[in-house]
Amino acid sequence: MTIAGVMEREFEVPEKVQLSIDNGRVSVKGPKGTLVREFDLRKIKVVKEEGRKWSVMCEYPRIKDKAMIGTIESHILNMIHGVTTGYEYKMKIVYSHFPIKATAKGAQVTIENFLGERHPRKTRIVGETKVTIKGDEVTLQGINIEEVGQTAANIEQACKIRRFDPRVFQDGIYITHKGWRDEQ
Repeated sequence: MTIAGVMEREFEVPEKVQLSIDNGRVSVKGPKGTLVREFDLRKIKVVKEEGRKWSVMCEYPRIKDKAMIGTIESHILNMIHGVTTGYEYKMKIVYSHFPIKATAKGAQVTIENFLGERHPRKTRIVGETKVTIKGDEVTLQGINIEEVGQTAANIEQACKIRRFDPRVFQDGIYITHKGWRDEQ
């Protein structure tokens, strides 16, 4: 909404979530945990209005400021969804030539026998993401969408095919579903 040189985007915070802002540091606390993120809020303001309504606003915004308003609002909404429902990515282990064995231990995922390789490929689990492997299904769960998404990307990249034609060798671990935990 733009009124006389002010651009503003409003959002509502659910009852079970607490949002606080201190000098550019946004903290969101909910039933699943707490997320903290720092923003550069020199020109852009995040302001609490009446009740549970908040708004991200900027006076006399330039093009970059307008984009930043939407970005900050999206990050805060992702944090709110994370602490209320959490995020879940599902991945599938696909192989046609050599059976792939994947295990998650500690902060690392180990992929063995990928294309018949003798040495296992390893990738790291980012942050508080929980990785569960059952058969050919890999499930990643967490409250921070960036950590869950980066862990999924790390696993996909660990299975990148080299020295073979990827049109023939389509083995790997691929993302099949992204979303909130309650969404099925």
